Amino acid sequence: MIELMSGVVTITLQDHVADVRLNRPDKMNAVDRAMWQALSAAGELLAGTKGLRAVVLSGNGRAFCAGLDMSMFATMGSDERPNLDPRADRGADDRPGNLFQRAALVWKRLPVPVVAALHGVVFGAGAQIALGADIRIAGPDLRFSVLEIKWGLIPDVGITQTLRDVVALDVAKELTFTGRVVQADEARALGLVTRIAEDPLAAARALAQEIASKSPDAIRLGKRLLDESRHADESTGLALEASFQAKLIGSPNQQEAIRANFEKRAPKFEDPD
Repeated sequence: MIELMSGVVTITLQDHVADVRLNRPDKMNAVDRAMWQALSAAGELLAGTKGLRAVVLSGNGRAFCAGLDMSMFATMGSDERPNLDPRADRGADDRPGNLFQRAALVWKRLPVPVVAALHGVVFGAGAQIALGADIRIAGPDLRFSVLEIKWGLIPDVGITQTLRDVVALDVAKELTFTGRVVQADEARALGLVTRIAEDPLAAARALAQEIASKSPDAIRLGKRLLDESRHADESTGLALEASFQAKLIGSPNQQEAIRANFEKRAPKFEDPD
């Protein structure tokens, strides 16, 4: 296990899959400054981890994440309120966003797929962290809310880069303006979650293992293709398809995929550098 200094986020890596856990179960994984920092650090650590092919993101205890730790509200009206300047706490790679935004977007920016396993409450900041994942599998007990309006705030943990891609604009506005709680079935119908499973963590692990069994080159370029073409024009999207496919055709892992299929065996892929 790779355990970050704070202990509020833990990482276990096995069979090319990283198991990342929010680890403040006594607080329903409510996010304090230490967890903001640990989430961002965890994603950055995994971005440089050789052999990584998929990530499962979940929360220990009764919930995925109850949102912002209430103790942080105490400073919001004071001279010690959080620094939201996108230039603050900027990482070495100079990526955009402040510390809070990076804690959600770091999962979107990982080169490998991230599968979130959601259970219990997924409120506010927790909802926005979950939206940074590529795929979300929810338990039947899910309660999802873009909760910030309750506290007189707007959602600002990267939601402009995530919610727009999973629901229609009018739905995003309704959720933002009301903060209403969405149950699992409606969350699935709206597209907030990919599917519902009785045991979302087990389902997320199984999916991550399936992804990890495929060519890591094709998986990484597949994620890039869909993310980069999402808001691009037609010519850009088609050019990306052609460019990425040209990189794959005839490559060692692509040839291994062909051989394994013909020989009816499990492929043995090499990890990208």
